[in-house]
Amino acid sequence: MKLSIIVPAHNEERRIQKTLELYTEFFDKLEKNNKIQYILLIVLNATKDNTLGIVKKFAGKNKHIIYLDLKSGGKGYAVIEGFKYSLNNLKSDLIGFVDADSATSPEAFYDLVKRINGFDGVIASRYIPGALMEPRPTLQRYFVSRMYNLLIRTLFFIPYRDTQCGAKLFKSKALQDVLPSFTMSHWAFDVDMLFHLRKKGYDIAEVPTIWSDRQYSTINFMKSGPLMALAIIRLRLLYSPFSGFVRVYDKITKIFR
Repeated sequence: MKLSIIVPAHNEERRIQKTLELYTEFFDKLEKNNKIQYILLIVLNATKDNTLGIVKKFAGKNKHIIYLDLKSGGKGYAVIEGFKYSLNNLKSDLIGFVDADSATSPEAFYDLVKRINGFDGVIASRYIPGALMEPRPTLQRYFVSRMYNLLIRTLFFIPYRDTQCGAKLFKSKALQDVLPSFTMSHWAFDVDMLFHLRKKGYDIAEVPTIWSDRQYSTINFMKSGPLMALAIIRLRLLYSPFSGFVRVYDKITKIFR
């Protein structure tokens, strides 16, 4: 079985090295025991710090690390390009992605691999029984996150309690089928992907995970919150008879930029 793990990276020079060390050490051992073949595909997007230099150094020492250096685009765009590369060039059986901050440990990501049998995909969740978040989120962050999830479930009728956790894994056949349908490449990317997978009848399981918040986050949660909510509304409008209102959305988002 061949596994492709996509790691989108935007200005991650302070965190990417540890992630590469942890993931290569763990998956090298699995491959040595003939349990899996893997590739770590680092997709840099509009990076302006030394992330590329760090990744290049690791790629020179470990054949399992390859990278793409995109000059523009957000996280969703990076993941989509990683999907395309994995499908067209790596011919992977399983394709997933994980955040560059190692909030999801390699052990937790491998748990997705072990749980995918019988499903077309599995997504890690921080908000279902059995999940563990370290440290626990602040009350404010928890409330905003749950309101955002309620908005998603109300607008898209999808059952997942955590669409935004940065650890997901899919069978290549499912991704190949839905990839041309994706319309969003930034904040609402995860929801767009899950919406199309369910619409096509694919069975995606939500499983509890262990998630550890890391230092040096590149996301301002309070600033990004309104943008995320607006992106979800925009996506819902795109898939409705009122798609013309997207122009109104585009004007509103300029206020928050």
